Amino acid sequence: MLTQLTVNNFAIVDNLIIDFYTGMTAITGETGAGKSISVDALGLCLGARSDIAFIRHGSERTDISAHFLLDDTPSALEWLINNQLDDDNECILRRVINQDGRSKAFINGISVPASQLKELGQMLIQIHGQHEHQQLMRSDYQQRLLDQYMAENSLLSAMKIAYKKWKLASEQYAEHEKSKQDRDAHIQLLQYQLKELNEFSPIDGEYQQIDDEYKRLSNSGQLINLSSKLIDILEENTEFNLLNQLSSAKNTSEELANLDSQLVDVSTMLEDAAIQIKEAGYELRRYIDNLEVDPAKVIQLEQRISKQISLARKHHVAPQNLPILYQQLLDEFEQISKQDELNEQLLQEITQLYNQTLSCAKALHTQRVKSASVLSKKITKSMQELAMPHGQFNINIQYDETKMSETGADHVTYLVTTNPGQPLQPMSKVASGGELSRIALAIQVLTAQKIETPALIFDEIDVGISGATAAKVGNLLRELGQSTQVITVTHLPQVAGNAHHHYFVSKQTDGKHTQTQMNALDQAHRLKELARLLGGDKITENTLANAKDLLINNE
Repeated sequence: MLTQLTVNNFAIVDNLIIDFYTGMTAITGETGAGKSISVDALGLCLGARSDIAFIRHGSERTDISAHFLLDDTPSALEWLINNQLDDDNECILRRVINQDGRSKAFINGISVPASQLKELGQMLIQIHGQHEHQQLMRSDYQQRLLDQYMAENSLLSAMKIAYKKWKLASEQYAEHEKSKQDRDAHIQLLQYQLKELNEFSPIDGEYQQIDDEYKRLSNSGQLINLSSKLIDILEENTEFNLLNQLSSAKNTSEELANLDSQLVDVSTMLEDAAIQIKEAGYELRRYIDNLEVDPAKVIQLEQRISKQISLARKHHVAPQNLPILYQQLLDEFEQISKQDELNEQLLQEITQLYNQTLSCAKALHTQRVKSASVLSKKITKSMQELAMPHGQFNINIQYDETKMSETGADHVTYLVTTNPGQPLQPMSKVASGGELSRIALAIQVLTAQKIETPALIFDEIDVGISGATAAKVGNLLRELGQSTQVITVTHLPQVAGNAHHHYFVSKQTDGKHTQTQMNALDQAHRLKELARLLGGDKITENTLANAKDLLINNE
């Protein structure tokens, strides 16, 4: 519930503090006094677009605050908690506009984007303007009002989610199909590249291995000759070999050790050296015995190495990295080949998501038809009470699965007739301006009864009506005020007389400056204001009596 609005330096308002209460509040005033200024100011607090034109002439900035109690707004309180902006059970929205065009927004004293003001404001208050009936010409707006009356938020949310999932999957499939030609061309290239590689089948580490083996086999003769020469030097040469020389040296070292025990280790080291030479000779003989001399294998290895080098050059990689490239191409080919399988999975997913979307759309259609039947009867009744005795209203809903959207598969059209014998036709083709305003008023009041928003503002929506019709509008708004806070800007005494609270807007000037004031009226001043509305500036005993009747009838 809106409890207070504070306005500073806004338009022709210097400083204004307005307290609001439960029930129905009427705001009246002279033409041009600025009756709708409070509504415009509140709109800024609810996230409307800022403009330096709002700043009072001669001021540096405009500053507006709106205070709300959240006892009857659990959704708003939950939003504040989720966004870490809560402050007990109250909420203060504030908007500041500076002369440089910059705008600042605050929720409970914390700076926020204006978009958050708008998001929260929609939960706190609804503003209906005098030109709102123009939107009633649009099918999407007609459907939104019906959905608002239907009050199936969970179903509407499920429809939106299901549609978005189906749409996203469909777009992914379309993108997949769009790239199919490029994918097929890439598969052909991979197949060509893999043909030779599959035949060669490179193995990780093979290049170094066969390169070493090739070098060994191609130099086997030289390896045998050099190994044999080394064996001869180590132990087999009859004239001179290292083993014999070591034996002689060992004998000499033993004689030295006999003379000095400190040289015992020298003999031991020479003996170890002799053992090592014998082991080296053994290893060389074993190497010679096992060394393969196979010219045919040398040719085979040479061909293998040559092929690997050729393929590596062709694919612009080092020979030792050819197996890595081969595996990468195999993986890529497997991944792309799986796209057809993915395509089938996408089709199955799309079908499943579409069926879910279709199920939501059908459920929505069923609920809309039910709600449309009830709402049509209520609006028809209100039309007849609002000086259209032959008025008939019907909500036509066409279901078309080929035109699915996030709001379902329905096309909603409001049909109306105001004259007997005339068929129901779209509102824009039948209703006159005055009739359209009254129909719009009936729709707004009836749909507002289903809104969870705890406060409603009607800004001169009663333009074009008078007399008994105006009295009926007043009764409707007062009845709505029993369960919802209603604030209405009006020029009709019949409407103002129904209000629980009444504010009067006046404009004052000293010849140099002009400012607007808004004051709460007591019973006596209410009578005078209603009399003014009834008879103009000249207030007579008759107009006062009529004004008293309006108040008495609504006590």
